[in-house]
Amino acid sequence: MISSHALLTLPIAAPLVGLVLTTLFWRASKLQRFASLTASLVFLWSAVALLSNTIDGTILATQFGSWDAPFGISFVADNLTSAMVLITAIMAVVIAIYQLTDPEEDSRPMFHPLYHGLLLGVTGAFMTGDIFNMYVWFEVMLISSFGLLVLGGTKEQLDAGVKYVMLNLVMTTIFLVAVAFLYGATGTLNMADLANRVPAIENPGLVTTLAVLFLLAFASKAALFPLFFWLPASYHTASTPILAIFAALLTKVGVYAIVRCFTLIFPVTEGFATIIGVIAALTMVTGVLGAASHFDIRKILSFHIISQIGYMLVGVAIATPMALAGSVLYIVHHIIVKANLFLIGGVIKRKTGSYQLKQIGGLHRAAPFLAILFCIPALSLAGLPPLSGFWAKYLVIKPSLDAGSWYLAATALIVGVLTLYSMLKIWNEAFWKSSATPEFAAPLAPNSSFAGQYIAIATLSAITLCIGLNPEPFVAFSMEAAAQLSDSSRYINAVLENPYARD
Repeated sequence: MISSHALLTLPIAAPLVGLVLTTLFWRASKLQRFASLTASLVFLWSAVALLSNTIDGTILATQFGSWDAPFGISFVADNLTSAMVLITAIMAVVIAIYQLTDPEEDSRPMFHPLYHGLLLGVTGAFMTGDIFNMYVWFEVMLISSFGLLVLGGTKEQLDAGVKYVMLNLVMTTIFLVAVAFLYGATGTLNMADLANRVPAIENPGLVTTLAVLFLLAFASKAALFPLFFWLPASYHTASTPILAIFAALLTKVGVYAIVRCFTLIFPVTEGFATIIGVIAALTMVTGVLGAASHFDIRKILSFHIISQIGYMLVGVAIATPMALAGSVLYIVHHIIVKANLFLIGGVIKRKTGSYQLKQIGGLHRAAPFLAILFCIPALSLAGLPPLSGFWAKYLVIKPSLDAGSWYLAATALIVGVLTLYSMLKIWNEAFWKSSATPEFAAPLAPNSSFAGQYIAIATLSAITLCIGLNPEPFVAFSMEAAAQLSDSSRYINAVLENPYARD
């Protein structure tokens, strides 16, 4: 039997070892790819082991540094954390498989070390039980993602990288300032300990100010309105594997931080819930309108990341167990679907030579299997039954109606229709209409060279179908995760009192 200390260490150790090995195999590309895939598989195994030990509602916690909480460096895993770590590991394996036959990063040995560095930062942010260490993991993630973004060294990538890193540096500075003030007010950085001490602060104005600062810092990471501009300005310049892993994970770390902090540390008052609800609605609307106005596949999907983040925030605004369950299920669903759509976009680019919808077409004849695979995540993103997006949207919209937040429910439904319009636009232009330049419809590479890419896309499509056709266990898991978020005493006891903390 694996100890809780090991269960909470392995998901961090696997990408760290992957980073070291892929750096050592710098000059041997085949060995580097093999090491990257192996480390990703070990990461997946450790994530499955972690989830299997928390799926019954157990919250695991451990401390590093030979000190008990709140002085030790806490790592914690409840249902939400375990789900986020598992979905990160699944993405790591899928992208590693996709990259096996993708030529875009063939000649860039820095890709794999930076890729595992990104996985390390993301996983650490999900598992940490310490607000300062969350800042540290954010920095690890920022350094790796900036390196990946400018890996090609083109003028367009450098311009996008500067925009990306400048906003993130400003917001991480705000994050650090907020952490410093929070420590000054409470004398602790442990999140479970903060949950006990923040309500005891006698200055409500200070608590509100700190809550706003943290919301600002995390909103920029999550690309919420009006701090989303860095995302469509930078994502479209990256290669497909980088774009897919960015789309899957980067904004979700910001959403995770909002869900964690505003269910554990800062109580969401009625006024604050209204502000978050309005931000969620504006994020949904601005994102989907941006997507509707573009004809570049990468920009359409990038704006849809923003739009869909708004749905995830609804759970925090409504703050009922069902609404929080909707946020948890929506995050998982969206990571799978959005990464898959970007991977499909990469295959479209390889087959046609362009991301521009006006310049391509005829793919339903040239690549019928790809056309079928596209329909699954596209219709799921729009929320059509019986796919995963339908159940995720249902768990967001129903509690909005129950709580009387009609504007959130109406916005979610209208944005769902506009999302369907965007997906139909890609279908009509890329797959259904005849190609304006027939030579583009012919594959630029032999079909056998797409094997890894099709396996990756089919795997994510299968997961989408699995959630959609068998939603009950996923909904039950999300409800248990929401119950843990709603009852913060379970998290606090696991960290400060549970024997697991002293393993």
